[in-house]
Amino acid sequence: MINIFYWHYKYRTTRDLDPDKRSQLGAHYTDPQSIMRIVEPVVLAPLRSAWLVVKAELDKSLAKPTKAKLKAAGAKLAAFLHELRSVRVLDPACGSGNFLYLALQGLKDLEHQVLVEAEALGLPKQFPDVSPRQFLGIELNPYAAELARVTIWIGHIQWMLQHGFNIKRDPVLERLDTIECRDALLTESGAWAKWPEADFVVGNPPFLGDKRMLSELGEDYVGALRSAYKGKVLGGADLVTYWFVRAGEQLKAGKLRAAGLVSTNSIRGGANRKTFEYALEGSKVFNAWGDEAWVNEGAAVRVSLVCFGGYQGWVDWAWSSVASWFGEGAAAESVFLNGKAVSEIYSDLTAPSGNESLDLTKTKQLAENKSIAFQGVTKVGDFQITGELAREWLLLPKNPNQRNNSDVIKPWFNGLDITNRQRDMWIIDFGVNMPEEEACLYEKPFEHIVEHVKPMRDKHQKKSNRIFWWIYEAPRPALRKAISGLTRYIATPRVAKHRLFVWVEQTILPDTRMYIIAREDDTTFGILHSRIHEVWSLGTCSWHGVGNDPTYNAHSVFETFPFPEGLTPDIPASDYATDPRAQAIADAAKTLD
Repeated sequence: MINIFYWHYKYRTTRDLDPDKRSQLGAHYTDPQSIMRIVEPVVLAPLRSAWLVVKAELDKSLAKPTKAKLKAAGAKLAAFLHELRSVRVLDPACGSGNFLYLALQGLKDLEHQVLVEAEALGLPKQFPDVSPRQFLGIELNPYAAELARVTIWIGHIQWMLQHGFNIKRDPVLERLDTIECRDALLTESGAWAKWPEADFVVGNPPFLGDKRMLSELGEDYVGALRSAYKGKVLGGADLVTYWFVRAGEQLKAGKLRAAGLVSTNSIRGGANRKTFEYALEGSKVFNAWGDEAWVNEGAAVRVSLVCFGGYQGWVDWAWSSVASWFGEGAAAESVFLNGKAVSEIYSDLTAPSGNESLDLTKTKQLAENKSIAFQGVTKVGDFQITGELAREWLLLPKNPNQRNNSDVIKPWFNGLDITNRQRDMWIIDFGVNMPEEEACLYEKPFEHIVEHVKPMRDKHQKKSNRIFWWIYEAPRPALRKAISGLTRYIATPRVAKHRLFVWVEQTILPDTRMYIIAREDDTTFGILHSRIHEVWSLGTCSWHGVGNDPTYNAHSVFETFPFPEGLTPDIPASDYATDPRAQAIADAAKTLD
């Protein structure tokens, strides 16, 4: 029976679901070892430690047993077992129940240990009573929810038979209403969906990036979601962070002892980390794996496993002896990052190293670095053309508006043009807000996007992309203004294994996969290429993709970087042209380039 169940658990419960739905449901298969990296520290370790305290007290009191001592010991054991059998574990994105299944197995194992060890101390033998009804779930997909109910019941039956206990056979599987089939985040009216009361939250919420939420979930739902969680979840944050915020709210309200959730490793930076920091208010990360390989729908991704809560919230038992056992010293020893004991874990899932306690999550954006670094344009559609076609159009006669096509076709760069050879790609660009009646007068470029862009944009989830289909989704007016008076600007790939900067001619339009620094002086170029800035960028960036590559951005990397005093980006290069430091850096930068 065990082998049959394991086959069902590992293969059927996840693979029977519609593959197109798994990513948004969080129903992809998670291996038991990874699940236990959350279930063990969040649910089992504190309960096991609490039992060690109770057991030590029972052992001491029963060293010379009397009738009165046996009665008192029995009462203390009954109180502990009552707590154990009252524990409620919630997975608010339970899929087919993998996390709940292993939590059930672990809790039943612990109960069995308690009963065996209590009997060895001379207390009466008891029957195990940890129940499937202690395990709660929320799941949007009806089939997955029913699979979760069956998985938990079969897990209970499997454990009982494996340990030599009889099971109820009429019926074999009972109704399990603790698994609810509904949305975990929103009600139909757009309000926060209520979570059932629980002691612990564990799970693997769906991995959907901010950009994919619209296409996967629809504009109406995403709009309602962002509206309901405004002020709690930052703009640009991934879907998974909503579960962290909800768990954090439960912790703040005293309705939860601890939570352990899986996230993509992007939770360590940017809007995701800022949202996570809000969820952490009043709590601490006590166990985490910051950057682990993961398989999601057959694709390799990088994830973080995060366990957080209040230390005393772990063991808020009735006995003061248990609470005192988890004092400051014990709490400090109970913090683990990537399997190693540390003094604390910062919100970017790093820890103090040696004698250094530099917490880069506390960095602030500097006024002198503002409005200098920009992300390139986000086009959404096949606006790009080959250099050969672009040169053909540039030689055409003037359009009906008596303007040349050079107004709206420009050379185009993305990260590949920096890290590899330049591809000779151009792009059609109708600027920030050119009206359609004006754009259509540029005949060949407009015909091209009518054929290659409009069909896709007409079906796009985002309303503005449908209405203004000839304009980029994000044309970046601030970027255009910042580089308009320059002859060149500095560019770096947004995602790259190695951080490098290049000079780009001002006439070239940068893609969204690039970050632009609107400076044309060699001193700034040299500072950005310095080892100091490289180390800073690695410490403050987010991480992306299978290769776990660093992602450069303006807000957490460039705008927090402390430039040398007197050489900051808000000072024109001409003002420090005679500064020996600026000259030395500029000379080194020219040599490097």
